[in-house]
Amino acid sequence: MPKKENFFNDFADKNGESDKPTKDVSRTDFPPNFVFGVATSAYQVEGASKEGGRGPSIWDAFSHTDGKILDKSNGDTAVDQYHRYKEDVELIVKLGFEAYRFSISWSRIFPDGLGTKVNEEGISYYNNIINALLEKGIQPYVTLYHWDLPLHLHETMGGWLNKEIVKYFSIYAETCFKSFGDRVKNWMTINEPLQTAVNGYGLGLVAPGRNENSSTEPYIAAHHQLLAHAAAFSIYQSKYKEKQGGQVGLVVDCEWAEANSDKIEDKIAAARRLDFQLGWYLNPIYFGEYPEIMCEILGDRLPKFTEEDKELLKNSVDFIGLNHYTSRFIAYVKESPEESDFFKAQQMERIAEWEGGELIGDKAASEWLYVVPWGIRKILNYIAQKYNNPPVYITENGMDDEENDTLPLHEMLDDKLRVIYYKGYLAAVAQAIKDGVDLRGYFAWSLLDNFEWAQGYTKRFGLVYVDYKDGLTRHPKSSAYWFLRFFKVDEGNYQSLPHKIKRLEKTGIKERRRKRRIQFWLKLYDSQKHIRHRFRMIHMPLRLLS
Repeated sequence: MPKKENFFNDFADKNGESDKPTKDVSRTDFPPNFVFGVATSAYQVEGASKEGGRGPSIWDAFSHTDGKILDKSNGDTAVDQYHRYKEDVELIVKLGFEAYRFSISWSRIFPDGLGTKVNEEGISYYNNIINALLEKGIQPYVTLYHWDLPLHLHETMGGWLNKEIVKYFSIYAETCFKSFGDRVKNWMTINEPLQTAVNGYGLGLVAPGRNENSSTEPYIAAHHQLLAHAAAFSIYQSKYKEKQGGQVGLVVDCEWAEANSDKIEDKIAAARRLDFQLGWYLNPIYFGEYPEIMCEILGDRLPKFTEEDKELLKNSVDFIGLNHYTSRFIAYVKESPEESDFFKAQQMERIAEWEGGELIGDKAASEWLYVVPWGIRKILNYIAQKYNNPPVYITENGMDDEENDTLPLHEMLDDKLRVIYYKGYLAAVAQAIKDGVDLRGYFAWSLLDNFEWAQGYTKRFGLVYVDYKDGLTRHPKSSAYWFLRFFKVDEGNYQSLPHKIKRLEKTGIKERRRKRRIQFWLKLYDSQKHIRHRFRMIHMPLRLLS
C-alpha cells in the first residue's frame, strides 16, 4: 500500500502541484463558458408510474419483486417530479446552476418500446420540462436511456441480449431528436452501460436482475448497448446535426485505479482494471476494437464487431460523459475472491487503505464510496492522454448520506462531509483543466434525494433534502448553499446572504409577511455570536433569494 505522505509528494512532482486542496475553490477557477449543472434520472425522481400513458419498465417489475430493494420500496411515486417539475426548476435557478441533466423514460414515449405508436402525453410532459427550463435560462442536457428499459422489450425479446434492440432504440432516439431537438442541444445516448451489463446481466443486483449466465451475458448486453449508441449517433449526424446544431455523447463510469505499489504486477492490474471499465466502451469508439487484454482473457465470450459495426462505432461521440465518484488502490491477485466472472477476470483486489491502515478517504454512506478528490484529476488526465484529449463533461459526481429518520431535520440538512467532498473534487477538476484536459462541464449528483436503485430510499445523494414523511417537501442542504456561494464569490455582483437580504429590503417589497421574514433573518444574523446560530443562517429560505 502507498504511504500517504510520499504519494502526495510524488503526485505533486509529476503534476505540478498537489491535488490536496489548500484553498477554497470558486467559479472563477473555471473558464467562463464552463457549464455547471445538476443531474437526476427519470425512474429515480419522476414517479407517476401509471400516469400519462407510461408503460412499465424493467425497474417497475424489479422493484416490486420481493427481496430486490433494501427497504422494500419502489419508484411508483419517487419524489414526484412529474407533478412538481416547476418547483424543481425554480430550485435549480435559485441555487445558481445553469444546466439540468435529466433522462427521458423510454416507456413514457413508447409504452411497449416498439416504436409503433408515440404516446403524445409523454411528449407533452417532456416538452413542458424543456420549455420550463429554457424559460428560466437553464440548458437541458438529456439522457435517452438511464436503465429503465420498457418491460415489454425485456419480456418478449430479452432486452439488451437481443441485437434487435438496436433497431428499437434507434426509433426511440430519432423520435426524441425529432420532438425535442429544436431546443435540446446536448444529448447522451446511454448512461453507464457498464452498470447495466455487469449488475443487470451478471450479478443480478439491478434490473433486469439476471445472473444465470454471468460469464457471457454482461458482454453481450454491453455489445448491443454500444451498437445502439452508435446507431443513434449516426442518425443524429446524418439527419439532425446540420439543422439542430446539437451534440451527442456516451456516458461511462469509472473509479480511478491506482497501483497499490511499484510492483509491475500491481501496475498491470491497475491498467487492466481501467481497461475493463473505460476501455470496454471507449476503445471500440476510438480504436475500433475492445481492449487487447479483454480479448485475451475473455476469448470467445467477448462478441466480435463486424466491419460495418466498426465503421458505425468509429468516433461516434461528440463528447464523453464521465460519471466518477471514488477511487481505489489496485493490487494483483492470481485468484480473485470475487464471485462475479467480470471481477475474477481482472485478477485484482480493490483496496481502500493507505499503508498503516488509514482509509483512502472519508467514507460516505455507501460501502463503495470514499472521498478521494485526487482520483478525479487522474482519471481526467488518463482519458485525455489515451484518447487524444476529447471533450469531456463530468456528468455525475457526488456522495451520499445514510437516511436516518431519528435525526432532527436541521441535522440532516447539515451535510458537512458533502461540502468537503465538493470542495475537494472541484479543486481537483480545476487543476485538471490547468493540466490541459478539454473539460467542458460538471454536473453534481444529485439535485434531489431520490430512489437510489437497489438501496431504495436508504441513501441520500441530493443537494436538496426530500422529506419522505412530509409530503416530499424540498429543503436545501448546506451543500446547496455552498454551491450558491461558490457561484457568486469573487464575482462583482456578489453580496453575502445577509447583505442580499438588506438589498431585498430596499426593492420596494410590500408584502407584510415577506418583510417580517426579512427582518427576522436580519435580526438573527445580527445576534449570531455562537456557532449554533450559524447553521440556522445558512439555511435561510431560498424564497428570500428570488
